[in-house]
Amino acid sequence: MKIEAVIPYEPSLYTVKAILILDNDGDRLFAKYYDDTYPSVKEQKAFEKNIFNKTHRTDSEIALLEGLTVVYKSSIDLYFYVIGSSYENEEKCRKASTAGEHGGAVLGCG
Repeated sequence: MKIEAVIPYEPSLYTVKAILILDNDGDRLFAKYYDDTYPSVKEQKAFEKNIFNKTHRTDSEIALLEGLTVVYKSSIDLYFYVIGSSYENEEKCRKASTAGEHGGAVLGCG
């Protein structure tokens, strides 16, 4: 008997679609997009405002917005976001988010 694994998506090394750091007004301090989900700066900033408006008043750390997995943390007046695909393991994104938060502290940002 042969058993085959069914993967609903194409495997990829690009598990993180974007990393964002926003200030307490939702303005971009840092943004790095790793694919063309939001190809223009205008689309990126609209996405960032949307994501900030839906997450800055909540205590949870994970959201599913616009078909993307969003893991986020806030630290005083900074918001760290790691965005992955909707099928992405949120634990991977959370680890990237934690690493980014510690990196912000090292850089004097948090």
